[in-house]
Amino acid sequence: MVEKDAGLSEFRRINIVQGEQHVDSDPDIVLTTLLGSCVAACLWDPEAGIGGMNHFLLPGVETEARDTSLGASKRYGVYAMELLVNDLLRHGAQRRRLQAKLFGGACMVQGLTDVGELNASFAEQFLRTEGIALAGGSLRGSCGRRIQFWPTSGRARQSLLKSGQNAIFNGERNVALPKPLGNAGIVELF
Repeated sequence: MVEKDAGLSEFRRINIVQGEQHVDSDPDIVLTTLLGSCVAACLWDPEAGIGGMNHFLLPGVETEARDTSLGASKRYGVYAMELLVNDLLRHGAQRRRLQAKLFGGACMVQGLTDVGELNASFAEQFLRTEGIALAGGSLRGSCGRRIQFWPTSGRARQSLLKSGQNAIFNGERNVALPKPLGNAGIVELF
């Protein structure tokens, strides 16, 4: 879904939801997502000027065997990471030049299995195994995040959501995103 954003009027915004990924080389595109315990990997090749983002719900190793449908497997990190890397390579990126920023993995519900920790640990291990440099990001914690990623440059911006705003993670896709208060909670990573 491509739409204009008032705060990013010069950019076309593509929102990435659970199970999706997108690769682009258009400097006028910003990829966005909203995360709780899910993780978004933002990978790019700075020399080729191409990058992409995914959004996965679960790491995938044990859980993948339970549901083998293609639609379900897209929600798992194992599949999502391979899909993103392969799509970048197909569009001209080179594996040795790939860099990554990881976001999400928050502990959203105390007392249950910390899915956010499982996702964060999986994403970090995947990058180490594949030899992809981790250039930054923000993992773990207890707050949801809104992420903006410019795929051609690797620039990323994070807005932390207040705890009362976490209700947005209830699976509804058309919920309006809350506006951050001033510049509070916004971190920009170059």
